[in-house]
Amino acid sequence: MFATQSNSIDIDPATMKFDDIHAFVAVVRCQSLNQAAESLDLTQPAVTRRIQNFEEALGVELLDRNTKPLKPTSMGRIVYEQCRAIVRELDALRDLVADDSPLAGMLRLGVAQTVADVALLGALRELRLAHPELQARVSTGWGSQLLQKLEEGELDAAVMLLPENKRFAPTLAANSLGRIKLAVIARKGDLKKRVHTLADCEPHGWVLNPDGCGFRAGLQRTLAAQGLSLKLNLETLGSELQIGLVADGVGLGLVPLHLLQHSAYAERLDVVSVSDFKPVIDVWMVRPLALGKLQAAVSLLADSIEHSFKAARLARAA
Repeated sequence: MFATQSNSIDIDPATMKFDDIHAFVAVVRCQSLNQAAESLDLTQPAVTRRIQNFEEALGVELLDRNTKPLKPTSMGRIVYEQCRAIVRELDALRDLVADDSPLAGMLRLGVAQTVADVALLGALRELRLAHPELQARVSTGWGSQLLQKLEEGELDAAVMLLPENKRFAPTLAANSLGRIKLAVIARKGDLKKRVHTLADCEPHGWVLNPDGCGFRAGLQRTLAAQGLSLKLNLETLGSELQIGLVADGVGLGLVPLHLLQHSAYAERLDVVSVSDFKPVIDVWMVRPLALGKLQAAVSLLADSIEHSFKAARLARAA
């Protein structure tokens, strides 16, 4: 019989084997003993034996064998997160010492669309020059979506827009690459006063990204703190499309200042000074703690993106 589950486990490290840990991670990921066996090129009884060995070493039951698909127990979920980090770090260690061959294969990169608009083209150009045998596969999405994919192992790194005080899982490393200033914009002449409040803006309504956007979430939090509601006139993707709709008088907009200055509609717009709303958001590069040889590529991308945002700030100041 296994011991009663708790957050404290009495472990004898001598009885634990990496093959057992690897098998447990594969079973949880595949939610099937048979599929895990195929992925590990083992028989199903061999995988079952490794899971049993691991459970005996820990003294707890890790899998709920009464569920379909197969799921971990509550303690199994906690153990899985730790085991996944162990597997990643050991795989990265193997990569580091395997050979000194050039980077090759695939780098799975997630990028917020706003970052892609400002800095991704140059960063990918530098990556190709430095590591021509490495292929980048880029996907875009909101910060919360990219963070979830990163935590689930579907991405190798992600560049996302999140608040300055964002906390990340202990299995992830994150560094800020810069800060984006956002501008509240209106059709030229629609708001007469020099300084406004969010309450003044409320009757005009907003043209914003769909739900999930960090810009929109920040605005909603500030409105809610003041007892105001979000009046959404239209939601659509694409900063230039939003800027054009604001220029047509559809509502107010919230866009990165850098993109506004390069918009074809800039002369038809006013930047609205809002005394109780000074929106900024940080650009974060986030990756697993153990990334192996891909760390060099991620560091190059981070440096290039950081340089692009610094250049954009200097251009605004000039």
